[in-house]
This record gives sequence, C-alpha cells and structure tokens, in this order.
Amino acid sequence: MAKQFASAGDMADKKISFTEIGKDLWAFTAEGDPNTGVIIGDDSVMVVDAQATPRLANMVVEKIRTVTDKPIKYVLLTHYHAVRVLGASAYGADEIIMSETARSMVVERGQEDWDSEFGRFPRLFQGHESIPGLTWPTMTFADRMTVYMGKRRVDLMFLGRGHTAGDIVAHVPDANVMFTGDLVEYHSACYCGDAHFADWPDTLEEIRDFDLDAIAPGRGDALVGSKMVNAALDTTSDFVMSTYKPVARVAQGGGSLKEAWDACRAACDPKFADFAIYEHCLPFNVARAYDEALGVETPRIWTAERDREMWEKLQG
Repeated sequence: MAKQFASAGDMADKKISFTEIGKDLWAFTAEGDPNTGVIIGDDSVMVVDAQATPRLANMVVEKIRTVTDKPIKYVLLTHYHAVRVLGASAYGADEIIMSETARSMVVERGQEDWDSEFGRFPRLFQGHESIPGLTWPTMTFADRMTVYMGKRRVDLMFLGRGHTAGDIVAHVPDANVMFTGDLVEYHSACYCGDAHFADWPDTLEEIRDFDLDAIAPGRGDALVGSKMVNAALDTTSDFVMSTYKPVARVAQGGGSLKEAWDACRAACDPKFADFAIYEHCLPFNVARAYDEALGVETPRIWTAERDREMWEKLQG
C-alpha cells in the first residue's frame, strides 16, 4: 500500500500571530498555514481570505475583535481554493467578492477541490461539519474594482495568472500595502497544482512594480519593509521556475512523471526542503508542471481519485 500524502498525518497546531503591517491593516498568520488579511476602514472591515471552516474563521474574528468593533462588511477571496473560502459564512459579511474567473472555477471544480483538499490535509478542515456548502460570491469583477470603506480606498486587481487562473490582490494605497493571497509566499512552498507557471513570474513583477511597503502573503510571515517584500518576490519566483524547468526538460524529452519528480527534487530539495508544506505540495506541483510542459493549457481538475492515481505513479 502506498504511503499517505505528506500532510495527511500533520495534526500539530500552529502558533498564530496577528501582526499590524500598516495603519489598521493586519495579517493573521500561522507558521505556514493559510493566512488571512484584515483591512479596517472608517466604517467597516474587509477580510481577505476566509480560512477553510467557520471554526477556523472564528479564530480570525476573535483577533479582529481585539483591535476593532466595526462590522465585517466584506470578505474578499483571492482565489477559489477550499482552504481559502469555505469558512466565509462565519464572518456574517454583507458582500463576498471574487474575480469572475475564480467564481467560474467554483462552478467547474469547487466541489472536487473541496473533496480533494480534505483528503490531503485534514488538519486544515477542523470543524468541517459546520461548512454550509460551497462559497459563492455576491459580487465579481473582471480586472479591477475599487471599494471605498469610508475614506479608505481598496483597489482589487487581477494582475495576471499564477497560483490559479483567477488570483486577485488587494492594494491599500494610503499605506502602500498589498494582500496577495498565494501569489506570494514566505518560507512556504507554493502550491502549483492549478498553476500557470509561464505567467506567474510576470505577475510577480507586476506586484513588484508597486514598490510596496508591506505584503500579507498567502502563507508565512507578514512581510514588512521593501527588503522582505523583494526577498519574498524573488524566492517565490525562484521556487516556481526551479520547479518547472527540470520537470519540463524531462516531460519534453519523453520522460515519465516519476523521472520528472526525481529531477524536480534534485533541483528543489537543496533550496526549499525546509519550507512549510514542501512535501505536501511537491507531487501536485510536478504533475501540473509536467502537463503544462506538454501543452495542457488549463489545469486538469484534481479529484480524490486523481490524487491517488498520481501518487501511485510517484512511488518506488
């Protein structure tokens, strides 16, 4: 019998941090688990990414209530993945915002992603029985949308494909702070199972062009100061291309998925083996890179069955 996925047995709780990264801007982080951002406006609060279950989302609400009693009016979801969206109901928000592309991905593959992720990484779904169902946005946009929270302006933007086809960011101009979702990670592996490898580095350069003072990344510590911001952008880009290039060479040369896995490990282990969720992400990253290198433009839908089939090919 094949061994279990790397994160199936990861049940240890992570230390939570709640860090102010600009005036009334906060990052809820937990040692490589999914992050949540908090934007406090004059009259209300926007939450950026919701956590995987209402139980976990309530931990974010508890932190928010230590710094403001303003109502949580908006939940912004940077992309469609289950660990980001299924806790949204806990916030009682008036509006749930996604990109149009992200919503279309919920339609196309939302349930499959939920089932797949739950099987891979059960700890992130604590209290899963309280999830009311798939999370649907009340508002969507194509490329750009601005939300005014009193005088505070929040620009929501699609800057390019990367982690998924529908990733968006939230920029708060008055503080020059950005909430990037999983387009940027810090000392945490990028999950690339739905990625567009060829586009991702260019999207990171679009982010870099803002010359940001701080970033709340998708995973890992909050990034305060241009040095940390640029280091995270550099490392994220390096991770993406260090994954893709060796896999592409094998795939385009007629090699097997297992050979691509070995090549990717040889390139990435020395640099990234100590990153959070590295072993968890690696098989899915290799499988998607292999497909993209062979011209599969749209990432194939991950299902619990496909997860197991892929994993079996990588054993031995």
